[in-house]
Amino acid sequence: MVNSIVIIGPAWPLRGGLSAFDEKLANTFTKKNIKTSIETFSLQYPSFLFPGTTQYSTEPAPTNVNIHVGINSINPFNWIRIGLKLKRQKPDLIIVRYWIPFLAPCLGTICGIAKSNKHTKVIAIVDNMIPHEKRFGDKLLTTYFAKKMDGFLTMSEKVTKDVKKFSNKPSILSPHPIFEHFGNAIPKQEARKLIGLNNDDKIILFFGFIRHYKGLDMLIQAMASTNVKNENIKLMIVGEFYEDAKPYHDLISTLALTNNIILHTSFVADSEVKKYVCSADFIIQPYRNATQSGVTPLAYHFEIPMLVTNVGALPDTVPNNKVGIVVEPNSDAIANGIMELYKNGAETYLPNIKEEKKKYSWEQMAENFINLHQKI
Repeated sequence: MVNSIVIIGPAWPLRGGLSAFDEKLANTFTKKNIKTSIETFSLQYPSFLFPGTTQYSTEPAPTNVNIHVGINSINPFNWIRIGLKLKRQKPDLIIVRYWIPFLAPCLGTICGIAKSNKHTKVIAIVDNMIPHEKRFGDKLLTTYFAKKMDGFLTMSEKVTKDVKKFSNKPSILSPHPIFEHFGNAIPKQEARKLIGLNNDDKIILFFGFIRHYKGLDMLIQAMASTNVKNENIKLMIVGEFYEDAKPYHDLISTLALTNNIILHTSFVADSEVKKYVCSADFIIQPYRNATQSGVTPLAYHFEIPMLVTNVGALPDTVPNNKVGIVVEPNSDAIANGIMELYKNGAETYLPNIKEEKKKYSWEQMAENFINLHQKI
């Protein structure tokens, strides 16, 4: 029986998809009459390790989630203090978010101390067991973290397999639920008016922070395809650079695509997301490698067809020729896929999107955590 839960991970005042996810999950448990709180970071990353402009949200604090700000990722004395607090608190379940080995010592130590009360169980919700951008010591750090866990919840088969490389403890697969906190969709014409786009333009969207593994350079190269240029298709890039922006700007200039690409490369607040997504005909995810993507449930929420590359778990959540197109991760295949999307038309995919999105509920994920807790 689960009567109390603590979620350890990003939450307000930290910004981004992980924070939004943790807050929605906490709210889902609360609606099930389970006492739930979030322990989040007062310091998540030292500033020199954070590639964006700021780690903090400009949005108001959520009113329906109990958030405690206090974890310092680089202070071992803080880890001990938080661990002892949770040990005394004795929640039935701790859900700890794992996405980067840098945080393994902090999160593993807190959880190890907390569960020493012989009552609390700890389940990791794993975004990435093996990081996209590997560094020396990753395996050692993740091994330390895994030993402190009682079970794992993953959101893709790829991550499930990666978890098995570190632990044989019980695990369950639960697909990434659909984000709902961005509000309801608005008509495409209204969305385009808000950001100054023409109603007749053909607009595809790349959304999210920009790193090499996400393959934006391949998408830019695809935009230089003769067929794509002849169709006067425009690419709107909405997201913050988490690496050097110069090679991307140079590529756009070299390929003479300045008039074909629209840049909004600063962080987009949650309240602003829908005007960009709803203005697009299609969302493009040209990743080189991936586990799962938070952009896919975003597309489902706003019912925008997608193109994804055949990497990681992306094809599992975007059935080919039903809710979009799956292509190989190279610029020619991406260009051909874009042309196929426009040939078929967005309306072709809409009935399947409406049906497929029913699989991705927060209630089901909450139940999966409770079922796994009973198992361990």
